Amino acid sequence: MKNLADSLFKVSATASSAASGSVLVSEPFLAETFFNHSVLSLIDYIPDEGATGVVLNNRTDLLLSDVIEGVDDARPIKVFCGGPLGQDRLFFIHTLGDTVIGGARCYAPGLYIGGDFASMTGYVNAGYPIDGYVRFFIGYSSWERGQLEREIREGSWAVGTTPEKTGKLLTGSGDSFWHRAVRDLGSDYRSWRLLPRNAELN
Repeated sequence: MKNLADSLFKVSATASSAASGSVLVSEPFLAETFFNHSVLSLIDYIPDEGATGVVLNNRTDLLLSDVIEGVDDARPIKVFCGGPLGQDRLFFIHTLGDTVIGGARCYAPGLYIGGDFASMTGYVNAGYPIDGYVRFFIGYSSWERGQLEREIREGSWAVGTTPEKTGKLLTGSGDSFWHRAVRDLGSDYRSWRLLPRNAELN
């Protein structure tokens, strides 16, 4: 019998090239723990060096007040797992810009990484909105030179673009986030939407 993935869910769309700011959507059968039904924002992409990014939809049980001091613990702000590397470090991406968070670096139109953490702490403690504006991550994801290009050619990742409403990438989590990202890829990827996170449930 043919492999289920090959016979039912293989996509014939031409592989797109990655770039800083690209959205990576994992193929349905990618079983690696950190990347199963994952959606990543590609923060840095240098073809001769490699790539880095964060998984957007893998929410942990940790709250921001659990991992850093000085944050109002009355606000239950979830922390996400950005990937298997650097899990002793906290990262954040946001739509606030460098006028609100000084030193923030724009890596895609409307999306920023990092900046002055005291400014971000002040933003949080002032009660300003979090969902759709900022997301915090423990860890990140990385690819060596040529690795991501190979995985894209092999079909492990579909490449999308940052939506015009960038806050969409900072809202939601889990499997529903992945299905939303697949819908944004277009009709070529319609078959991917048939699978739950655990293919054995289908």
